[in-house]
Formats: sequence, structure tokens, C-alpha cells
Amino acid sequence: MTPDELRDSLVGAWRLISYEATDVRNGDVVEPFGSRPEGQILYTPGGRMSAQIMRGGRPAFRRGRLEEGQPGELAAAATGYLAYAGTYEVPAGDTVVHRVELSLFPNWVGGTLTRVAALDGDLLRLALPEPGRIWGAIRTGVLVWQRTG
Repeated sequence: MTPDELRDSLVGAWRLISYEATDVRNGDVVEPFGSRPEGQILYTPGGRMSAQIMRGGRPAFRRGRLEEGQPGELAAAATGYLAYAGTYEVPAGDTVVHRVELSLFPNWVGGTLTRVAALDGDLLRLALPEPGRIWGAIRTGVLVWQRTG
């Protein structure tokens, strides 16, 4: 696939099907956002992107307003959620680079997140280009998305 073909194929909305991270030493698999993660990633024709992932079944706050959340509630909400947005480019037929402008995790702002992309029908597989530290071990990371629009 050429970079232009991949870029054209990415445009639209995708919902998260799974996120698995496999320990490179022993094969142990973890699901960082649980067995039923929820999420969406959007790619626009103009080169903008947004990704949001959350753990399914997160508990509601005792009170109905974000600013009234207790420290433990706020920490649990943030731990079970990941969001970032910015621009993207496709430098190769199997690579997408997200340039992070906004992020729940402040350390990503101003950086890039490179993913190896593979399409199979209406499924998009985004993987780390090499193993990284995920939940205390060096793991591969693979997210599978299904086209929704």
C-alpha cells in the first residue's frame, strides 16, 4: 500500500474493538483498559486526528459535577481514560505518525506517536513500532479498531 492509499483509507471514524499488550519475555497478555475497552479514533481529510479510549464500566462520581469530584474519583477517572488530539501524517504505506497537540497525559504534548498500521476490510490494526514499557513490563501494544463512518 502506498502512503497516499493508507492516508485515504484512514479517513473517517473508527471504534475500538480491543487493546492488548504482550510481555516480550513471557507472553503474558494484559488489557490496559480492561476486557471491554471503549474508544474512538477520528482521522479527517485535512490531516487532523483525535483518539479517546476508556475503560468500560467506570464508576460515576457521587456528585453530578466534574468540579465536585473527590480526589479518588478524579484519579480513578483519569487512570481509566486516555485522550489526545493533533495532526497526523503517513510517511510510509504501513506507518502513521500522530503529532500530539492536546493530551490528558501532559508528557505527550508536543511529541509524536508512531504506529504501524494494517488494514483488513473494515478493521484497522495500530501497533507500537517496537515494544515499550506498558504496565510494568516491556510489551508490544496492539489496538484494533473497526470503521464506523
